[in-house]
Amino acid sequence: MENGWQLQIIARIHSDFPTKFGIPRQSGLVQSLQASIIFEPPFRNPDVVRGLEGYSHIWLIWGFSENIRENWSATVRPPRLGSNTRVGVFASRSPFRPNPLGLSSVRLAQLEFTTELGPILHVAGADLMDGTPIFDIKPYLPHNDVHLEATGGFAAKVRDYSVAVACPEPLLAKLPPEKRATLLEVLRQDPRPGYQNDPERRYGLEFAGFEIKFKVASGLLTVCSIERQKV
Repeated sequence: MENGWQLQIIARIHSDFPTKFGIPRQSGLVQSLQASIIFEPPFRNPDVVRGLEGYSHIWLIWGFSENIRENWSATVRPPRLGSNTRVGVFASRSPFRPNPLGLSSVRLAQLEFTTELGPILHVAGADLMDGTPIFDIKPYLPHNDVHLEATGGFAAKVRDYSVAVACPEPLLAKLPPEKRATLLEVLRQDPRPGYQNDPERRYGLEFAGFEIKFKVASGLLTVCSIERQKV
């Protein structure tokens, strides 16, 4: 890379989302989402996480591995603004950036030590697709990282975008018990892009080995089917 900069993949995350669609738009929106961070072989040394158990949250610096483009634009259309309004790329969290890097704050639920894989970080509230590369991990410092006086720009105006969810019990019962409440919370975030509002359209979301089909009309998301994905 220019000026000798080079990023190493230190770990990869393993989550319930094999594709981008349906992933919460920010970390922490669905706290019940569970994921695991497994280090790459050169970093499977318990010493790399010594002292991390004292922190409740961590920062992840990661790569938009499914959104790499040769070109970038100075402005982007945030989905929550209906993709009709352009803002500067650095005033957004769009994945289409000069350097496709993401930043997420997640809760460190458990630090596990294994013989085969070394330390494993079990985290909650992650907004990352399965297999996403992690470039760095830093502790979250509540005395420095929280700014009570902060303002949220245009994002604060569109933050309440949840929908009601109707899912028949026989369909929900197809999921493992520990995944049911989490799926409902994911759906409440309304996975659709802001510019899609066709009440007859069926959307498909892959989650935890299942494909979920749903419709949205008049603020109500209705689950139509839940089927286990074929291996």
